[in-house]
Amino acid sequence: MPKNQFYYIKELLELKEVNITNINIEDNNVYIYIETTPKEHICPCCKTPTSRIHDYRTQKIKDIPFQFKNCFLVLRKRRYVCPNCKKRFSEHYDFLARYQQRTVRLSFIIINLLSENVSIKHISKELNISTSTILRLLDTISFSSYSLNNAIAIDEFKGNTSEGKYQCILVEPNNHTILDILPNRTNAQLSSYFSSISRKQRLRVKYFICDMWQPYVDIAKVYFPNAEIIIDKYHFRRQLTWAIDNVRKRLQKTMPCDIRKYYKRSKSIIHKPYRLLSKADKERCDLMLLYNDDLRTIHYLKEWFDKFKYMKNFSIVRKEFFEWIKTAESCGIPELETLAKTYRRWSKGILNAYRYNYSNAITEGFNNKIKVLKRVSYGIKNFTHLRTRILHLS
Repeated sequence: MPKNQFYYIKELLELKEVNITNINIEDNNVYIYIETTPKEHICPCCKTPTSRIHDYRTQKIKDIPFQFKNCFLVLRKRRYVCPNCKKRFSEHYDFLARYQQRTVRLSFIIINLLSENVSIKHISKELNISTSTILRLLDTISFSSYSLNNAIAIDEFKGNTSEGKYQCILVEPNNHTILDILPNRTNAQLSSYFSSISRKQRLRVKYFICDMWQPYVDIAKVYFPNAEIIIDKYHFRRQLTWAIDNVRKRLQKTMPCDIRKYYKRSKSIIHKPYRLLSKADKERCDLMLLYNDDLRTIHYLKEWFDKFKYMKNFSIVRKEFFEWIKTAESCGIPELETLAKTYRRWSKGILNAYRYNYSNAITEGFNNKIKVLKRVSYGIKNFTHLRTRILHLS
């Protein structure tokens, strides 16, 4: 039969440099038999042109799935012999890398799929490729070194890898990009990593965003002397949320069973900004606050604290913040007194959060992506593989 009967299949599969000789379709597999047209080649040893064919060999090559079936290219490989040095060599194929049993485009598709939030097992099933092959391709992915700009954000996430329970993520908040992933958050690891960055780059950093963990602040003071330390708003605001919950839980222990259940189920009303509550919820909130002076006090301080973010003048924010701390320290509520001490100790970093327009919001967004990746992969124990997947995702 004439070979051009497969012309449209050849165009559809973009196999322009080969000729299709036959197609065999089985239950789950498609076998496409291909060969190339003989032509002159250059000997890789002595560079002598030759058209002399030595022999033929058949190779089965995995390609991208076709019509929901596994696709294989059965290539009739032609080997040439050099008349000068007698070297035997195979002809070159653009669609097939040397020593590989899969097409180049299949490798590219695997690498592209690794940039999505899917598990390696999922890619393996979709493309009929072993997980070990995918991991070998993952190891070939590398990333160029980065240059620090005027801001850097740092946070930890629970990676549970072979390197430890927690890993560190470094983010460039201006460009919304991940700079790097560190194996752990220990002082030794952080010091070793940041000391490897040139002092010239580190002096460029003007803002260092982190949470309320002292080792981060200590590292920033040593390696980023020009940077203002900014405590992320979410991390110090949730301290107030925890204090409200602790007061409510303490009071619930003194309540009758039915009232205790009501307060527990209606706790969100106390946490929400009062101005955003509906009329019915405002009445419910007012009724709940009538129960105890401590609950009214901490709710009042919560509403006062939340007004800081709407104040445009930083000097007013600073004055109101320290007034808030004084009020909390003298209110007689143990949970608030402890919180006030914490806020006073971290006051510079907290106030910088209101002074400068930086937060760890983008970092938390990346952390959420990492959690999804871990969930669909049922955990990734190898730190190098986890780091590569995260950087490839961003």
